[in-house]
Amino acid sequence: MTSDKDDTAIAAGSEPRRRTVRSEARPAPRTATVSATVYRDLRDDILALRRAPGAPIAEKQISEAYGVSRTPVREAVLKLADEGLVEIYPQSGTFVARIPLAALPEAITIRRVLEEAVARFAAERATRSQVALLRASLEAQRERAAAGDRDGFHKADEEFHALLADISGYPGFWTLVNQVKVQVDRYRRLTLPLTGRMGEVVVEHEAIVDAIAAGDPSAAAAALKAHLTHLEISIADTRDANPQYFSAVDADPSR
Repeated sequence: MTSDKDDTAIAAGSEPRRRTVRSEARPAPRTATVSATVYRDLRDDILALRRAPGAPIAEKQISEAYGVSRTPVREAVLKLADEGLVEIYPQSGTFVARIPLAALPEAITIRRVLEEAVARFAAERATRSQVALLRASLEAQRERAAAGDRDGFHKADEEFHALLADISGYPGFWTLVNQVKVQVDRYRRLTLPLTGRMGEVVVEHEAIVDAIAAGDPSAAAAALKAHLTHLEISIADTRDANPQYFSAVDADPSR
């Protein structure tokens, strides 16, 4: 039952106040959705090195490209800054963060310890059909490597490690790994163009699969350790080949 006041408002061709308040709250979900989209796209570009370390980020251009205000773009940039992928300098601008050289060994070590456990569990539990899935993944990697498709190879590599976690019975391990390897992923992208590196990765993965197929947890863990240890050994060479992408200390990239 409406009040006389509401009846008067309706008769005048306007909505009661309670409906107006509800209508004004509707744009909020769109802003959140746009911010999430901008965040995802920028993050993908940064991790894939389509936005190189040290490159400026122009929030105005991004907002114009998406046809939105700068508010959702700013929210996305701040979230990326929290992850260490963007650096904001009030007097200079916003830049894609350079890869923190000193953080790589620890991140690689944490990943290696987690995935050694994954390899052990996978070797203990893998079924014949699961081993077949791993071998199919190896074939997909070979195809991408032969085609020189670095983006496709990186994706196939990620899917291989996620599959290992699924087979281990502890898929949450891969979730943890993803939380610590953000900077490592950018560094890994720089290793893929090295002559023969994609082929070497496939061989290293094959050793892991062979150990899992043989039901040998110790060999599987050792093969996984050797695979990820190679990443740490290559840091110096990769830095020397791409010094502009790395940062040993925090510094304003505009200087």
